[in-house]
Amino acid sequence: MTNAPIRSGVEVLSVRRNAGAPGFTVETTDGSYTARHVVAATGPFQKPVIPTVIPADAGVEQLHSSDYRNPDQLPAGGVLVVGAGSSGVQIADELRRAGRRVHLSVGPHDRPPRRYRGRDNVWWLGVLGKWEASAPAAGAEHVTIAVSGARGGRTVDFRELAESGITLVGRTQDYADGVLRFGGDLAANIHAGDANYLSVLDEADAYIERNGLDLPEEPEARILGPDPACVTDPVTELDLAAAGITSIVWATGFGVDYGWLQVDALDAAGKPVHQRGVSAERGVYFLGLPWQSRRGSSFIWGVWHDAGYIADQIQIQRTYLSYENAAVAAEGAAV
Repeated sequence: MTNAPIRSGVEVLSVRRNAGAPGFTVETTDGSYTARHVVAATGPFQKPVIPTVIPADAGVEQLHSSDYRNPDQLPAGGVLVVGAGSSGVQIADELRRAGRRVHLSVGPHDRPPRRYRGRDNVWWLGVLGKWEASAPAAGAEHVTIAVSGARGGRTVDFRELAESGITLVGRTQDYADGVLRFGGDLAANIHAGDANYLSVLDEADAYIERNGLDLPEEPEARILGPDPACVTDPVTELDLAAAGITSIVWATGFGVDYGWLQVDALDAAGKPVHQRGVSAERGVYFLGLPWQSRRGSSFIWGVWHDAGYIADQIQIQRTYLSYENAAVAAEGAAV
């Protein structure tokens, strides 16, 4: 479509089905609209999630990673970063480089190489068929990915982070009387991430050999250093005040928020009911959902597959509508 009537900076306040008429009424900060079809393309990362572990009056600053901008934003003192995905790792590293004492809470994660044998991780995901995987492994609908784009892009190495001065701890569990407790899963999480990392290297090497590619060998990529002391003798309890921790950054992801979509398209938990983006509510479609049709569905890299499919479904409905309109017109002409 050329010259599409795009409206930027407009918030959708509600979408409701019209009573006794086709389509929907869409209330926005730019006025009301009517539409035969509505595509909810807001994706899965809408509402920052902060676990209710530490009460707001605990005496520490708490913010979500989406609100973090730079180290000077936080009060003086140590920082606990909860979550070892891309955001958590990069924030922890930046804070440590700014001279802060940092603890990093590490849960289960995948740890792909940023680059390997001269090719970027995104390229490897493509040629190894990872973007096109149609369904996740059991229990892996959403997996934390630890990969960094900071300073030109680097493979995340938790041992290197520990060596730089960051104290690694296990998954954050509970809090009482100023003391935060962590799971005893740190070593297991680190080693499972290592296994994922090495498996990607194995697949990449096999692909290179199978296709006869002339890519430089990189044996040093397989060298894993010894586990640091914080992994072999992990901290399982931390008195925040005694440790000098004055702020916590929750790099704990996002949830969905479809409160504005006031139609019969959501389940009791507020999540979309759909088949490949076609909603249970006729005329409503979803785009950008995790595993909507493949692994790449919620990424810019892969959303175009589903966008094309949804456009086709809408055009099919428009074709039916044009037949209906033609039939009504013919009936009127006959009268």
